[in-house]
Amino acid sequence: MNQKPRIHLIAIGGSIMHSLAINLHLRGYSVTGSDDEIFEPSRSNLLHYGILPPEPGWFPEKITQHPDIVILGMHARKDNPELQEALRMGIPVFSFPEYFYLQTRNAKRIVIAGSHGKTTTTAMVMHALRMAGISFSYLIGSRVPGFEHQVWIEPEADLAVMEGDEYLSSPLDDRPKFLHYHPHIALITGIAWDHMNVFPRFEDYVNAFARLIQNIEPGGTLIYCDQDENLPQLASSLRPELKKIPYNTLPYQLVQGKTIIETASRSFETELFGRHMMQNMNGAMLAAREAGLSSIQFLTSMQTFRGADKRLQKIYDSKDFTTFLDFAHAPSKVKASVAAVKEYDPRRKLIACLELHTYSSLNKTFLPWYKGTLDAADFPVVFYSPSAVQHKKMPDLAPGEVYDAFQCKPLQVFTETKNLEDYLLSLADKGFTLLLMSSGNWGGMTPDKLINKIINKLNL
Repeated sequence: MNQKPRIHLIAIGGSIMHSLAINLHLRGYSVTGSDDEIFEPSRSNLLHYGILPPEPGWFPEKITQHPDIVILGMHARKDNPELQEALRMGIPVFSFPEYFYLQTRNAKRIVIAGSHGKTTTTAMVMHALRMAGISFSYLIGSRVPGFEHQVWIEPEADLAVMEGDEYLSSPLDDRPKFLHYHPHIALITGIAWDHMNVFPRFEDYVNAFARLIQNIEPGGTLIYCDQDENLPQLASSLRPELKKIPYNTLPYQLVQGKTIIETASRSFETELFGRHMMQNMNGAMLAAREAGLSSIQFLTSMQTFRGADKRLQKIYDSKDFTTFLDFAHAPSKVKASVAAVKEYDPRRKLIACLELHTYSSLNKTFLPWYKGTLDAADFPVVFYSPSAVQHKKMPDLAPGEVYDAFQCKPLQVFTETKNLEDYLLSLADKGFTLLLMSSGNWGGMTPDKLINKIINKLNL
């Protein structure tokens, strides 16, 4: 008889939530879920495992069938009818981070946080551990080559690696997700204001990371980037009893498109590039060392690491034209990505195209923080969809306001997908690099189709 609890996931279609649902299903739990819309690849993945909800929408009767536990995703609202029924019936309701912590509370927990680079840094640690044959649970915000899922709970594992997100835990819990994880090892890559809708002041944002440090388990370790403007002071002022390990950029050379890392004993070659990426790699190496790997083991594994999806992901490459896809949306991320791609091949003209899609990036008060972020590009471009502004119920935003905020003279601002695509296609030429940065969907523009048009235009 199956003694495992029956679990219902409200907003099962999210990238993290559907991965958790699959993990629970494969571990023998009875899993149900609901959502009002489920996009690919979540839809196909849930269908493959036989746990796709039969129809979209919210159905309180699924709760009256009395699951033992309800897990609540961020896509739901406080007045969600299934949530309200679960609360009325007294069924335990957990946010995703609460539940993940409960499932890994007996493991040594490594939490990797920061305004930028946390996904890539987490992926590096995961890859190194897998190459060393170490079993672990994990949570990461993007797909990583070699890992089928974004969430995996290994009940018997002694180790758990988590990407620590500072965003809200659930519609019922406005605490940052990472405050639920209580790390034994915390790595913070940097602090640069983001999520203005949740943290209206920079001080509020910094305080979230201060609370993370306070939540490190007794006898734990804090690894932090000492090249960050805010972290050294924060690290020195809190929890003096913790083991604290500062880090900076790993020394490297870029030789014919390959990054060479020199150590006292040997050199290592990696496809990763850019100062910020080498900073992430140094932090990941220190976290892996705290988990028991040697520096040589870690750097050896980096020779086969291909990065995480949409994190400076090379989606087309030839001697004439290259395209990178990146999740960058906050100012610090945008500036670091543009600088990295320009460094990768400074001889090429760089087209850097950013979509403004988040609450912060579409906020007129926050926009001036983007000043200087696209200056390294030869052809800087910004796109945003007025419908996204309306959907977020924000004040109308004029292209001129965006242009003025960036203070970048050659900047072109677009609000129509067709015009954006036509402009990028007109610019594309041999000897160019195209960097597409977005956490959205370009108003429906498909990067792969754009690349195919460029390939045809250039006869590549």
